[in-house]
Amino acid sequence: MAEFGAPVAAALVTALAPASGDTVLDAAAGTGDVSEALAGRVARVIAVDLSPAMVEAARSRELPAVEHRVMDLQALELPDDSVDGVVSRWGYMLVPDPPRALAETRRVLRPGGRLAFATWAPASRNPWATAYGPVLVERGLLAPPDPDEPGQFYLGEPAMIESLVRAAGFDEVTVEEVPVTFRAADWDEYRRIVTSLAATMREALARLDEAQRAEVDEAAKARLEAYRSGEAYVLPGVSLVTRAA
Repeated sequence: MAEFGAPVAAALVTALAPASGDTVLDAAAGTGDVSEALAGRVARVIAVDLSPAMVEAARSRELPAVEHRVMDLQALELPDDSVDGVVSRWGYMLVPDPPRALAETRRVLRPGGRLAFATWAPASRNPWATAYGPVLVERGLLAPPDPDEPGQFYLGEPAMIESLVRAAGFDEVTVEEVPVTFRAADWDEYRRIVTSLAATMREALARLDEAQRAEVDEAAKARLEAYRSGEAYVLPGVSLVTRAA
């Protein structure tokens, strides 16, 4: 997953354009890939995530000048005007209230501060993530995603992103596409990784008996046949990187 997300981490750092003396907040930092990309380039990184397990995983990297804290992106426990930059890879689309999270981000940024964050382009442009979900929905085993509710593809349209970001108080907003490539050595590896990323899908699969799971697996596998190379799977995707100031 670190390899898969590396192009997005690099694009975020480029978009943020941090200075060596900056303090940067890595919001919804996960296991710390973006914090690692920033470490050594800035004076201080504050890496926060709502999940204590994620925070501990990131802390185990022992990155220089990186502080790790459990914190909600919608209620940042930081003073006003306290950081020079905020970066977030795939965080804002998942919080229950993205406008509130963006407003909190604006609050903690110093005047002239910068925000760079990544979301996913629409599901149709990310076949790596859409093998199991439609199969489960078609069989009535999983509720279809509500397009008006936060989720993986909630902030998939640049116009929507720009509207939300400007409403939070940012004046300059640009959105660029970053292609990614998901690689799995075989079907078992693909299934293991992808199902580990989505709790609701994992729970739906766990409720099935052996025959049902086999049927769902075969249907999901068929959806990805065009992306198979021998035993391996090579699947494209598109992330969006937004820069705001």
